[in-house]
Amino acid sequence: MVTKRIIPCLDVKDGRVVKGVNFAGLRDVSNPVELAKFYSDGGADELVFYDITASSEGRALFTDILKKTAAEVFIPLTVGGGINTLSDFDRVLKCGADKVSVNSGAIRNPGLIAEAAKRYGDQCVVISADVKRVDGVFRVFAKGGRENTGMEAIEWIKRCVGNGAGEVVLNSIDTDGVKKGFDLEMLDMVSRAVSVPVIASGGAGNMEHFTELFKALPLVDAGLAASIFHFGEVDIGTLKAKLKNDGINVRI
Repeated sequence: MVTKRIIPCLDVKDGRVVKGVNFAGLRDVSNPVELAKFYSDGGADELVFYDITASSEGRALFTDILKKTAAEVFIPLTVGGGINTLSDFDRVLKCGADKVSVNSGAIRNPGLIAEAAKRYGDQCVVISADVKRVDGVFRVFAKGGRENTGMEAIEWIKRCVGNGAGEVVLNSIDTDGVKKGFDLEMLDMVSRAVSVPVIASGGAGNMEHFTELFKALPLVDAGLAASIFHFGEVDIGTLKAKLKNDGINVRI
């Protein structure tokens, strides 16, 4: 039985962890270095670090904070934000990342995923897809959810995996920060469309939502959340104990 992963997400803006609702209304949370250490020590399986305004501001990711964060983390670290070239992959990996997440950069240059997978291996390349329903169709959004690309999401994700992405983080803009549960419909379609691990992101509001996710969609590999962990609403150790009690295989 595949071990399900619990992954906190650090959305970093101007050197601070922030959180909003539906990708908007950001508020300050904490220092990313301190928070990363807290999660690494507290039972998280992996950690995701997004520089959430790097793409929209047209700049490179903050490497100084990333280096300090990576130094405190002893679990796999995925990093994204402003990843547009192979040199960006190289720079982030040298700062301590284990995997590199690409979104807007792959939309601008669809060949980037294949180039990165060839150089660093599929396991290193993560496609992060920000997806929202538009007139009943799942559409891919770029620049931190600010720009509708017009592309249909399922086909885009399949294309990225076909080009060498070894993992998918599916961010549902519709459920982000709403805390009413993961977007099961969207996740079901994506997890059945690809053969690589899929990480559910957006919508977790309590521990039961994780049980619901893994019971309803056994093909989903991990649950990612931010605010419920950041604000102490859910403790990762307690969550994992509950999942284990619910018959879901997790690392305790």
